[in-house]
Order: sequence, then structure tokens, then C-alpha cells
Amino acid sequence: MDIWKEIKESFKEGSVITRLIYVNLAVFLVFRLLQVVFFLSGKPFHLLSPFMLPASPGEWLRQPWSLLTYMFLHFDFLHILFNLLMLYWFGRIFLDYYTPRQLLGLYLLGGLAGGVLYMLAYNILPVFSGMVTSTYLLGASASVIAILLAGAFRDPGREIHLFLIGRVALKYLALFLIVSYILGISASNPGGNLAHLGGALAGWLFVSGSRRGRDLARPFYLAAEWLARLFPSLFRPFLHPRKQVRIIHRQPPRNDHDYNRQRAADQQELNRILDKIGTEGYDSLTTSEKETLFRHGK
Repeated sequence: MDIWKEIKESFKEGSVITRLIYVNLAVFLVFRLLQVVFFLSGKPFHLLSPFMLPASPGEWLRQPWSLLTYMFLHFDFLHILFNLLMLYWFGRIFLDYYTPRQLLGLYLLGGLAGGVLYMLAYNILPVFSGMVTSTYLLGASASVIAILLAGAFRDPGREIHLFLIGRVALKYLALFLIVSYILGISASNPGGNLAHLGGALAGWLFVSGSRRGRDLARPFYLAAEWLARLFPSLFRPFLHPRKQVRIIHRQPPRNDHDYNRQRAADQQELNRILDKIGTEGYDSLTTSEKETLFRHGK
């Protein structure tokens, strides 16, 4: 069995969620394996620092790429497990309303918003003045929270099933998370909670913008696609869309009556979708309704 070939095929054919999960896992495994090598050689392991986001502006200027790399970097197993499970569960909810490109763009936007809020707070608020030079941020939490909260802001009444709790509306989950992040600022992980709030803000801004016809994720997924063209061997496999398999359903010949009846039903469904767009907007359409609209638009 060629496991590596299967992994590459799964990555190539997978959704944007699958690819984000694979990238985060790959980075995690590389650094953990390197840490084992350094441990066995008796040397200190300092390779994480250049890729973590420092709170100090001076140090960040020496490694500006860390504002991007930190959101793909994990070192604790439970940290990455929780983040990737959240990305999988709530990324699928997000894709019921938005496109894969927007999910990728919001992942980047949420991570940047979380990183910027974290740096601003540590350099403006007096309580953090003694911690600036020794504080670093890593993990996809801000990015994942942006996707989670975007789904909650988009459809607050949608219910999910939580283990040991039961069915809960997304709006209550969002409220609980935001309150817990605010309260957590004074606890053991103030930087992480500040980043979470930055991600939550990005999710809210994204949904608010989409309701006004603005796609705040667009500059970020376009930048990612520009990188794919600039460094195709590195980024194009990550961004290249899946090839769509065309399935042809062979049907027995239909008489004129059956054909006209089916055509009238299709037109009636199209009219219903157009009426829904007129009253509730394009974002209110389900995935199936969007596919129907696209098919009629060909």
C-alpha cells in the first residue's frame, strides 16, 4: 500500500477544509519530529521562535512573516486536535452559506485580525508592559473562531448538537465563547483570548460586509491565489480546485407531455428561487438552490 500516494491524492481531491487540516498537521509533525531530533542530540530546540508571533514590535520587524506562519503552527497535541476538530465541524457549516475561497480568505483574515489585536493590546495596555518581550502567539484558534462565529452570525438560529448538552442554537454558543474569551483575558492565557476576540471580530465583519455586498475575504484569497501563480510548485496543489466529475444520467426517451411537464416544474422552481433572492437576498439560498440557479444560468 502506497500510503504517501494516498495522502497526496486525498489532499489533491479534498475540500479546502481537508487541505487546511493537512497543512496544519504537516507543520505540527515536522516541528515535533525536529524537537525529538534535538532532544536526542542534547541540544536546545529554538526552531519555533522564528515562526511564532512575538508581542514585541521590534522583534516582529525582524520576522514579519510570523504574522502569517503563526496561524498554521501548533506544538501541543490537544491544541491542534481541538482546533482542527472545530475547523472541520464549523467549516462545513460555513460552506452551507459561502464558498470555499471565502473560507480560505476568512481563515487568513481571522488569523491576521487575531494577531494584530494581540500585538496592539500588549503594546498599549499598561498591564502587559512587562510581558511584551517574552510573549509569543501560535495556533489556528483565531482563524477557526472567525469561521465559527461567521456561521453563528450568518444563521444564529441554526442548532447543533453538543456532547452532554444537547441541541444548542449557534447564537448561544457564540455568546458563550465571546464572554469566556473576555473573562479569560485576566486568566492564564491573555494573549490567546485576545487573539480569539480578534478572530470573532473578523467573523462578524465578514458577515456584516457580505450582507452589504462586500466580500472582506476577497483580498486574502486573491493574495493566496497570486502566491499560487508565483510559486506554483508550493501553493497550487493547495489552491487548485477539485476536478468535478461529470455524471451523465441516461434516461429513457420522453414524450412531449413528459418533457413539457418537467420543463414547467423546472421553471416554477427557478421562479421560486428568484423570488427568494428578491425578498431575502442571494445569501439566503441553500447550496441546492444555488446549484439549481447556476445550472439554469449556463
